[in-house]
Amino acid sequence: MTASRRNFMGRLALGAAASVAAAAPARAAPTALDFAALSKDTDVACVYHCDFGDQARFGQMLNNIANHLSVYDFDPMRLKIVVVAHGPGLKFFLGELAGTPWASQTVDPELYARFTGLSKYGVEAYLCRITFERLKIDPAKARGDGFLKLVPSGVATVAELQSKGYSYLKVA
Repeated sequence: MTASRRNFMGRLALGAAASVAAAAPARAAPTALDFAALSKDTDVACVYHCDFGDQARFGQMLNNIANHLSVYDFDPMRLKIVVVAHGPGLKFFLGELAGTPWASQTVDPELYARFTGLSKYGVEAYLCRITFERLKIDPAKARGDGFLKLVPSGVATVAELQSKGYSYLKVA
């Protein structure tokens, strides 16, 4: 398959997944995940560190993830990608911003739709419990999709994944 066709197919799948995601109902807080459950099951695994609240930067991270997946033919058996979000990065995974430090802001809903499309290729987001606690945000404000997991600490999870062989990437 040529690179342009592979990119077209990837975009087509992302668009379809985004349409399905928009119709999905929200659920309760994400499932909690502990360090014992973290593993590296593919030859190549990467953790993208999201501790920023800038939408353009988040969009660039999503572009990088899609490009990353395209090199591996969007095959989740060849590549595992996890986004660890804490601090302001958490806002991209919340269903609503009321009652948070970002209550006066809006997040482009297309960003989450794009992330949902990437989740069809095994991409997950691990959300920091410490951020929820310190900012007094109810974890039930997080969107309820199964690819979102609650971890004890964002920074500790980044380090734990690295110790298990995940490469570290951060969009500047």
